Amino acid sequence: MPAILLDRAFNPWDEIQDFQTNTLRPGQFGATASFVGSMRDFNINESVTHMTLEHYPAMTQHFLDTLCERCKQKFTLDECLVVHRFGDIQPGEPIVLTAAWSAHRADAFNACRFLMEELKAHAPFWKKEVTDAGERWVHNDQKPVNS
Repeated sequence: MPAILLDRAFNPWDEIQDFQTNTLRPGQFGATASFVGSMRDFNINESVTHMTLEHYPAMTQHFLDTLCERCKQKFTLDECLVVHRFGDIQPGEPIVLTAAWSAHRADAFNACRFLMEELKAHAPFWKKEVTDAGERWVHNDQKPVNS
């Protein structure tokens, strides 16, 4: 499965290596591109102590699986991977990993960017940040709604 949801911290480099070793054969690809998004300890001019990402599991898994399939159809790829966290996340922890394998670098780079832009714009996650001032929900357009 090219899309993995995790409720725990993960090492993106281990995920890439494990997926590559278990899914692709040596010499099959010439390029690997990846992007890792990690939690910042600030947002919207305030310190953030931690955050929670909520989701509906079946809806989110379907979205991620479909996104990976769309990406493989759009670009000439051997494979792509999305790993995304949910639950409680601490500053510095990876939230998302996208990776793509292809014969040439352009498709791998473009696929990673496509995956991230689609995730940021459309993934069914709800983000709640905790600041010194309290909790707030944050939307994709980065406008907080204080709770």
